[in-house]
Amino acid sequence: MVNSRFSVAIHILSLIATTSDKSQLTSDFMAGSVNTNPVVVRRMIGVLKKAGLLSSQSGLAGYDLLVEPKDLSLLTIYHAIDGPEQLFAIHDEPNPDCTVGRKIQRTLEGVYTSVWDAMEEQLQAQTLQDVLDQLR
Repeated sequence: MVNSRFSVAIHILSLIATTSDKSQLTSDFMAGSVNTNPVVVRRMIGVLKKAGLLSSQSGLAGYDLLVEPKDLSLLTIYHAIDGPEQLFAIHDEPNPDCTVGRKIQRTLEGVYTSVWDAMEEQLQAQTLQDVLDQLR
């Protein structure tokens, strides 16, 4: 199953960036938008705060972005939530007596590295502001 933490993080950051009345930004409100449990939102907010992307004041609802959306790359968000370090896994122990099995791991490592590099390049080129612009 594909991990949705990255999408949830972008969703939460987009809500924070576009909500003018910060008192509305409770975990219940955001969970309603994401359609998840408020605990999931609180955990994600903790991760984003730890990464230095958000701040909050104790006892008050609401959050503030610490990085302007135009300066916040999607790659930074991806790294903040500890996105998986690989997109694909190579199956273990292919048959070394098979002509394909003998070379498949090394071959796929090269392919997967190229795909990973392209993904990181694209995420670096896109910002939270780009997402916000598409939401409007």
